[in-house]
Amino acid sequence: MLTSFRGLAAVSALTLSAVSAPAFAQDDDADTGEIELSGNVALVSDYRFRGVSFSDGDPALQGGIDLAHSSGFYVGTWGSTISGGSPYGELELDIYAGFGGELAEGVSFDVGLLYYIYPTENELANLADVDTDYFEPYASVSGDLGPVSATLGVAYAWDQSSLGDDDNLYLYTDFETGIPNTPLSLTAHLGYTDGVFATQADGSSFDWGLGASYAVTDSLSLGVNYVDTQGPSVEDFTDAGIFFTIGYSM
Repeated sequence: MLTSFRGLAAVSALTLSAVSAPAFAQDDDADTGEIELSGNVALVSDYRFRGVSFSDGDPALQGGIDLAHSSGFYVGTWGSTISGGSPYGELELDIYAGFGGELAEGVSFDVGLLYYIYPTENELANLADVDTDYFEPYASVSGDLGPVSATLGVAYAWDQSSLGDDDNLYLYTDFETGIPNTPLSLTAHLGYTDGVFATQADGSSFDWGLGASYAVTDSLSLGVNYVDTQGPSVEDFTDAGIFFTIGYSM
């Protein structure tokens, strides 16, 4: 489901963009197993999106909620405070829908469409008719390699006016493994950007990271991650660093 995608690719657990949500009312149909509501909330020391800070090096509050059907279809929304300046404002809101299931025993897939919205964009941007919102389809395949869970994914934003009539391709792979008989798990991430979001002048760049999380309870977790990005190191934007998160899921 996109909760995993948004936490990993759109932000990877290593980029500290946790998918989260406030409390919500339980749907009566959820008791039948047909529909399930879920979500979580997180506080991160820096909102890193594919290695780039969207919160200017400051902490960010994030939250989201998902509605999933037993058939594999789901819809959801996710938001984060940002320091986008003009024209992006102080809030990112993502809306997405998709479908997931099993390709074979132990191998799952997820496909969908994500819409990035910046509802608090600067008034000057509105007056200048500057478009900031954009769409991005995504797809991923996940499976187990022994004790390690692996995900290979892709996201592609086609030419849109908000992207300067340019496009962007993002490829990524994520790995996660639990340490036996402990509440600890380890993660690794590698991403490749080709297009308008690249951090290098040639239009391409890599981002990568390593992380660890500690499950305090079934719902509460703590995380620490090292994140780095290829290209010029700009303080509070693309500089490498160690970042922290605390999240609660339900």
